[in-house]
Amino acid sequence: MPSVPEFPAPISPAPMMDRDAVSAFLDEAFPQIHHGGPGPVVESVGPMTATMRLPYHERHLRPGGTISGPAMMGLADVALYVAILAQIGPVALAVTTNLSFNFMRKPAQRDLVAEARLFKLGRSLAVGEVLIRSLDREDLVCHATGTYAIPPK
Repeated sequence: MPSVPEFPAPISPAPMMDRDAVSAFLDEAFPQIHHGGPGPVVESVGPMTATMRLPYHERHLRPGGTISGPAMMGLADVALYVAILAQIGPVALAVTTNLSFNFMRKPAQRDLVAEARLFKLGRSLAVGEVLIRSLDREDLVCHATGTYAIPPK
């Protein structure tokens, strides 16, 4: 099976927030993210990118033993949000305006890893994609694209 094509890395300034700063901001502004079990973890941030991990937990399962679509949707949403925050700083009111998902295959019962990449980061909109895989697996389980509105300064 052919692999996912590599896109050239966008040219952008270094992120304004590092992994620890973004994690601290999420914990402060969105403490509910960890309610009921482990929540998404910021693994890394870079220029126009972020990598998140959703620890495996039975609360994310649906009948049939697969990780639920809503769990993957939430992971993709927060991964794009983290990629944006890393670039622009702690802006709690940057909001999702569109998310689109393609579920590719059943994820394994293990942590999920989401790689977010921004294609456009303007003054009022950010557009990007997220690739989600089961930990230590090559095959995509979900591909998402999204747009966020960034509030005026």
